[in-house]
Amino acid sequence: MRNGSASASALVFDEDDGEELTETLVDASGTTHEVVYRFHGPREYVAHPLDDTHQSLVVSAPVKIDGKAVDASTAPIVLANAVGAYMPSTVETAVGVGQNQLQLPGIGPAPGRRGDTGPVNGLVNLAKLALVAGYVVVEPGARGRSLVDASGNRYGTAPAAIVDLKAAVRYIRFNADRIPGNTEWIVSTGTSAGGALSALLGASGDSSLYDDHLDKIGAADASDAIFATAAWCPITDLEHADAAYEWNWGDNVTQPGGTPVDPTVSADLKSQFTEYQAGLQLDGLDGFGPLTADNYAQYLLETYLQPSATKHLKALSDADRAVYLAKNTFISWDDGRATFAWDDYLSHVGARKKPAPAFDAFDASTPENDEFGTATTGARHFTAYSATRSTAASPATSIDGDIPTLLRLMNPMHFISEKNPHRSRHWWIRLGANDTDTSLTVSANLAAAVHNIGDDVDHAYYWDQGHATNIDPNDFIAWIGEITGS
Repeated sequence: MRNGSASASALVFDEDDGEELTETLVDASGTTHEVVYRFHGPREYVAHPLDDTHQSLVVSAPVKIDGKAVDASTAPIVLANAVGAYMPSTVETAVGVGQNQLQLPGIGPAPGRRGDTGPVNGLVNLAKLALVAGYVVVEPGARGRSLVDASGNRYGTAPAAIVDLKAAVRYIRFNADRIPGNTEWIVSTGTSAGGALSALLGASGDSSLYDDHLDKIGAADASDAIFATAAWCPITDLEHADAAYEWNWGDNVTQPGGTPVDPTVSADLKSQFTEYQAGLQLDGLDGFGPLTADNYAQYLLETYLQPSATKHLKALSDADRAVYLAKNTFISWDDGRATFAWDDYLSHVGARKKPAPAFDAFDASTPENDEFGTATTGARHFTAYSATRSTAASPATSIDGDIPTLLRLMNPMHFISEKNPHRSRHWWIRLGANDTDTSLTVSANLAAAVHNIGDDVDHAYYWDQGHATNIDPNDFIAWIGEITGS
């Protein structure tokens, strides 16, 4: 790490500084292709990097696919971030597309970032799938909550990650005449915390609220708006995530290990969700009407869960479908359609993953608590409810004064509610139906919010799938072609 002093000329993309590589890649349908592409190794995307290990990106542009020349100059640009758990990601050791490495505590490199295109723990390498489809791929590194400088100061907590991703977009747009691809067709992708950041990037395009942060690191003088947003299981809307979690999973009282949640805490948070949902004043998709805490279960069943189960069952052979239905008798299968009750669905999913509160823990032990830490202090509370009940080593009685501003900078719902004119207008949102890392309402509210202001949204749940899964990557790759007309 170093304190950067480079001039703006350092932000000029050198088209000649790259190497031609050849890889055998598998597309989303399982077909093998020989792909020749030009790889531009790690380069800083800001003039004054606080950390050049993380504030850099790599670019991969197709040259030939199966011997046929590809003109990448007008191709969509897939901006594939590798952030997870709000930890740092780096491309410092990248040697080709899809090699963006993310180190998570205790589990090594992030699944799907090891060079293979097939599912690894359910996560698909979208960078390689995009390249084999003929798209340009930009993989940005970003600061994260675990980074500490030589003086012991933390420098990767909120809003560092979103500031870095915005700076990466500005770098791409600043180099519109030099970098391969159509800089008006930037499509952001991310999963989990990376999905939250992808959604935030799409919602907050060109917001002046980030200007001071971007100026500090020497971001390019260009737009940070993007064309389309893709988010898998986004861990977002954090200040309301505890309430949403209890509304969704509060009746699944048993956590892993058999420990029950505190029913009073769960009830308090459910009550908060009722008030919050009413305040959003959102209408559901497909003409459902106003979404409330009272009808949200019905909305999820009719709009997402039953169609998801139906799609899953239709894809099975008759014999496999009969076996599945025999094991899951809560599902009624009639005329090729699955129906079931909300309580039965919750029982089917089983134990919740997180305690109550799920995100702003009373002992300030979650990744999200850490994300809202400061340079000189550790994890902090970001909701008044948890702050007043804190059991942390240094308990607080209220949230710190800067927390509301940070929450605004980290939540796409604020920018959507204001109808930010520079937001993405195309949204791809996915979540596993068995994902108890967050509430199903978080992505559903996000989808409803952008739909309500006229944006195009493709939102679905993967039946019987958990966190960080992607079982329709071919559809996503095709979606990019559809929305860009490329």
